[in-house]
Amino acid sequence: MTVTRPDFRLSREALTVLLDLLRSDRQHGWGSTIETLVFLFWLACGTSYRVVSRAFDMPRSTVHRIVHRVAEEVVAIRHQVIRFPNTPEDLEAVCRGFAGLARHRAFLKAAGAIDGCHVRIKPPSGPDGQCYRNRKLFPSIILQAVCDHQGRFIVTYVGWPGSVHDARVLRYSPLYRRSMYPPPGHFILADGGYPCLQHPLPLITPYKRPVRGVGAQRINLHHSRARSIIERAFGMLKTRFRSIFLKALEVHHTFVPHVIAACAILHNICLGVGDIMAPEDEHEEDD
Repeated sequence: MTVTRPDFRLSREALTVLLDLLRSDRQHGWGSTIETLVFLFWLACGTSYRVVSRAFDMPRSTVHRIVHRVAEEVVAIRHQVIRFPNTPEDLEAVCRGFAGLARHRAFLKAAGAIDGCHVRIKPPSGPDGQCYRNRKLFPSIILQAVCDHQGRFIVTYVGWPGSVHDARVLRYSPLYRRSMYPPPGHFILADGGYPCLQHPLPLITPYKRPVRGVGAQRINLHHSRARSIIERAFGMLKTRFRSIFLKALEVHHTFVPHVIAACAILHNICLGVGDIMAPEDEHEEDD
């Protein structure tokens, strides 16, 4: 059996699910399977059209066209892959999972963990490029995501320039403006970069430093244990698509959100079939 993970970053099972979701029977071009493999290979090799062109023996302009088309198709299936818990039983499983991560019953109503991730980009030229420079002084675009207790993304929101604070990205997100999630009586865990809120989005953050009292320290410890799953989810995403997330994306900045969204969708598909790439796996594969 052919091993697809080293070249395409997805297992054979995940690739089968992706092709089934895309279900694109093209009567023209190279066919949906080949074009999907071209796109995945492009993600895996660091967005070099030239390398993909040589590997598949097709013109660079064709690779460029295929990559953009398949990225759009993958993003179009996002609501089938990145979604809220479907049933009360699914929601209860998520809440039990967070209580298990926290090791405390106080987190039995936690329905997600939120954070932001900066993705390095090649900024646009001119004065507009400066607004993409984040507090660590490299240009980036922000991916805001909420995940469940297994690191599966429940909702993603991508596109804001790196200079914008996480709290502002949150205020402009559909999650906040439409009160989409979580259901009444539940809350989402966030780090200290976010405000502690009741409405329109129930958001629980840790006690501010300096933390006074043993009770507050213990709550912060349990909170950190549960909330760190979002950091692990980003870690898995970066490990699987390290060529995208660990160096600057050299595509037009308006295309970057599509690439990031596609990676998040593929991350969920992989978790769904048990294709889990823990952050520590990265070094083993490099060796």
